[in-house]
Amino acid sequence: MLNDRIEKAIQTHICSGAVVTPAPSKLHKSIDYAVFPGGARIRPLILISVAMACGDDAPSVTDAAASALEMIHCASLVHDDLPCFDNSALRRGKATVHRAFGETTAVLAGDSLIVNAFSAVASQGSVAPHRVIDLVTYLAKYTGFPNGICAGQAWEDEATIDLGAYHLSKTGALFIAATQMGAIAAGHDPEPWQELGARIGQAFQIADDLLDVLSDTSDTGKPAGQDAKNGRPSAVTEYGVEGAQQLLRNVLGGAIASIPSCPGEAQLAKMVQMQSRRMMSAYQPHPNA
Repeated sequence: MLNDRIEKAIQTHICSGAVVTPAPSKLHKSIDYAVFPGGARIRPLILISVAMACGDDAPSVTDAAASALEMIHCASLVHDDLPCFDNSALRRGKATVHRAFGETTAVLAGDSLIVNAFSAVASQGSVAPHRVIDLVTYLAKYTGFPNGICAGQAWEDEATIDLGAYHLSKTGALFIAATQMGAIAAGHDPEPWQELGARIGQAFQIADDLLDVLSDTSDTGKPAGQDAKNGRPSAVTEYGVEGAQQLLRNVLGGAIASIPSCPGEAQLAKMVQMQSRRMMSAYQPHPNA
């Protein structure tokens, strides 16, 4: 099972799992709390699926890359929930890290996960040094500025927001990282995999925008109505519910067609179809909405 492989990889590479000397226990606990239990683990799932479609000839490199990407994602959630950003009380159905451990510890937990993500990839330097260099480069590209999730967060503080650029960096970045890093981990050219990652990322953001309007906290595990509350740009604000739903259908329609030719193309297409069906849940409004 891929889910078992993902969880084992994260357990292997997470910084809290390697503590053998005295360390701040509150920070230790907060890191584990931020990562476990996880959500859908969709980013590492995509990364490993792409690597497998390309041959997955260095599975330890793939696993390190997948765990690193999930750590970056979890760090971004910890920071996104902070009072200086969304000030959210819930994440994945439980108190956010800053509510459970305090704001200072939450900042340090997010920072620790970001740094350790790069350490996880670097640990494979003796296995495939050239791939590791490329993995570090792409992980940094889609984490920082100007193309990564840091830029995506920064768009929310701009007077005028480019919705396409906002979605591409805030959500799309780590999905593009997933497809391209999966290819790199298996020794393939990452560039043909950019479109698939961008399409999946855009679709997830549109679906999230729809869920923010059409669902409630019991469905999503986090507060609903946050986009309107925080004045955040969204596909629903830009196009309306029906327009956003049509945009989602259009984006998903081209995702499978964008899969590059590879040995495991058919199996990868099935995974993309499965995720597409999962996102279609955004079409259905909550009965009490």
